[in-house]
Amino acid sequence: MIITGILHTSFLTSDLARSRAFYEGVLGLRPDPERPAMSYEGMWYDVAPNQQIHLLLLPDPEAGLQRPAYGGRDRHVALAVSDLGQLIARLERAGIACTLSSSGRCALFCRDPDGNALEFIENG
Repeated sequence: MIITGILHTSFLTSDLARSRAFYEGVLGLRPDPERPAMSYEGMWYDVAPNQQIHLLLLPDPEAGLQRPAYGGRDRHVALAVSDLGQLIARLERAGIACTLSSSGRCALFCRDPDGNALEFIENG
C-alpha cells in the first residue's frame, strides 16, 4: 500500500456565510454541487481534480487556543496558485492580512475568518 495523494482537507467554521464570503469571494473557489448533504452544515470546494476543501459548521474544540502569529508555524494546507501577486491584491482589497514566506520562496500565508492557516505557493 502507498499513499497516492491528498483528496481533501477540512476546516471548522463558526460562521458558514462568513467563510463562504472568503473562500468564494476572495479566493474564487466554487462550491461542488455533487457532494451529498451531511448531518451538519458545510461546504465542499473543488481545488483541482480530485482535491477539495471541506468547510464544517461544527463547534471548535480548540476555541480560545492561542495560534502562532505566523501561519507557517501552525498547521496549514499549502495551495498552488498561478499568480501570487494577483492573490495578494485580492487579499489586500478584502482587508486580509498576509505574510510572505520567511524562507524566501514565492509563497505567502494568511488565515481564513476562523483562524485556519493557509499557505499559497506560486506554481507557474
